[in-house]
Amino acid sequence: MIRLLALCLALALWSPAHALDTSAGPVSVTRMIAGLTQPWALGFLPGGGVLVTERDGRLLLHRDGETRTVAGVPKVAAVGQGGLLDVLVPRDFAQTRTLFFTYAKPQPNGEGTAVARARLSRDGQRLENWRVLFELTPGSSGGRHFGSRLVEGEDGYLYATIGERGDRPSAQDLSRENGSVIRIARDGTIPDDNPFTDTPGARPAIWSYGHRNPQGAARGPGGAVWVVEHGAKGGDEVNRIRRGANYGWPVISYGRHYSGAKIGEGTHKDGMEQPDFYWDPSIAPSGMMIYSGALWPEWRGHIFVGSLKFGLISHLAGAPLREVERLKSRETARVRDIREAPDGSIWFLSVGNGAAYRLTPG
Repeated sequence: MIRLLALCLALALWSPAHALDTSAGPVSVTRMIAGLTQPWALGFLPGGGVLVTERDGRLLLHRDGETRTVAGVPKVAAVGQGGLLDVLVPRDFAQTRTLFFTYAKPQPNGEGTAVARARLSRDGQRLENWRVLFELTPGSSGGRHFGSRLVEGEDGYLYATIGERGDRPSAQDLSRENGSVIRIARDGTIPDDNPFTDTPGARPAIWSYGHRNPQGAARGPGGAVWVVEHGAKGGDEVNRIRRGANYGWPVISYGRHYSGAKIGEGTHKDGMEQPDFYWDPSIAPSGMMIYSGALWPEWRGHIFVGSLKFGLISHLAGAPLREVERLKSRETARVRDIREAPDGSIWFLSVGNGAAYRLTPG
């Protein structure tokens, strides 16, 4: 009887994998990490180990079946949508143990999106030599639209998405980094070939502008940087980022204000980019992955985006880009991040379930 009760308890605690139907056939969904609070980003360490950021300021390392807190994260502004946000494990981590982060940095007048660098100790228990590389100034209060995804470019530079912080006109103001994608070197310096380095009054780190709130970013085939960003009521966008390009917010948009009022001047304007894809109604996108094809060759180059609003993963492909399917199950409650692991499996973070899940061929 005691052994039977123990077996029943073990089965109750165990979360078995189950199959999810997709365009590539059945896919197995397995819970890998549980007990997370407002998880925001995933990062895979070479040789094993998964980093998870939580918005309240905790950095976690999951390894060998255990999840532990990593010390050394400075104070973050865990206000509204702000907090500890993205983590990037660069290509040379095995040699340098360097990590990059984005977070909402406390400031006298509120908070601003910041990019920082730190070193993970050999035992994985703490961060060392935390250094801020970039800080949005002036920051502001309000707690929204931080953007805050990081991509390591093929050129070795860092690309970071910065939201317009709810100040719509600032996304068209080159004297401020609000509503932009910035490009900086790993030591925080600004490359000489950035598009606005020599433009009077412009912030030289800006690589593209006219963005609203890009909460997903990824490097695609050929090295192109792609972002996915929140629209207002409708008009969430996928954009391929081009040097010096203006993506239109808030002058053009496929959405409307939450009041129902028209945004700007319509959907098109000379000198402003069109999205590669947009959703209407909005899905509230966060997290973006462009798949290598390692385990599912038919998905090579396809884009996967998490949805906070509808609790699903949007699968995009083709030219022109279109949504080919929506992956939805009880595990996809408020998907915040989605990443490809070194073995080709796909991981995603569910805020609704406080968990990280792994997709593998079924």
